[in-house]
Amino acid sequence: MLGELAELAEPAFAAAPATSWQARLGLRFELRDEATILAQRQHNGPLRVQKALHPEGPGVCHAIVLHPPAGIAGGDELEISVDVGTAAHALLTTPGAGKWYRSAAPWASQTLDFEVGTKATLEWLPQESIIFDGALADMRSHIRLAADARYLGWEVLCLGRRASNECFANGDLKLSTRIEQDGKLLWLEQGRLAGGSPLLDSPLGLAGFSVCGTLLAAGEKISPALLAECRAIASTERRSQHGLSALPQLLVARYLGHSSEAARAWFVALWKVLRPALLGREAQPPRIWNT
Repeated sequence: MLGELAELAEPAFAAAPATSWQARLGLRFELRDEATILAQRQHNGPLRVQKALHPEGPGVCHAIVLHPPAGIAGGDELEISVDVGTAAHALLTTPGAGKWYRSAAPWASQTLDFEVGTKATLEWLPQESIIFDGALADMRSHIRLAADARYLGWEVLCLGRRASNECFANGDLKLSTRIEQDGKLLWLEQGRLAGGSPLLDSPLGLAGFSVCGTLLAAGEKISPALLAECRAIASTERRSQHGLSALPQLLVARYLGHSSEAARAWFVALWKVLRPALLGREAQPPRIWNT
């Protein structure tokens, strides 16, 4: 049945220390009787999914990843592992923007560890992350795909809080994304942005923009016609910069601007074109995006 869920009686991760949040979430999705179900859930600390949702029918399971503290402070460690079994299709999102707070010394970290099995699909479509001035943030993603698995995910970062006249003048941000398919490296990107760094204003870096984003679609060959259709999609934000590149088995889309709403809207517009072409399903935005 669609609501079937096996939750371990014992916590799967060690208890968190009292001084900071050390949160762990492990999810496994499986295809049973042509329905993708959330078959297993393990958690410790403030990371949860409340229930499995099937707004577009039994074939795709939606899950909303909740972090009740709403913000990530220095010393916090978040780990999210997702295993999508053979031929299953999972879509994960978040209920709102993530916030990375100023830290006096300790780093905060988020690790994403995704395993996508044979003929399976994973979509990771979180809302934006706001990096406060003075934050020390370490964000790592590792996606492992079977030979014929597919992945589509994005990340939108807001450096500072522009509406409050706050820029990213202090702190540090480390980023690492690795995608492998059938044991072979498809994509490896590592970067570091120090608060107040000249790279924030350099045309070789963020060119003075406070919002940056990346969309990655892996596992399918991108046709010239599909790439052209995606490149024709314009941003609603004036003076923003965006572009796409097609690599073997991978599409990369980049966005630079000052509006996280415009960045996400551009990614959603791309998703509405890419999803039916690459994943065989029309795009149906999660209802949580409207709240």
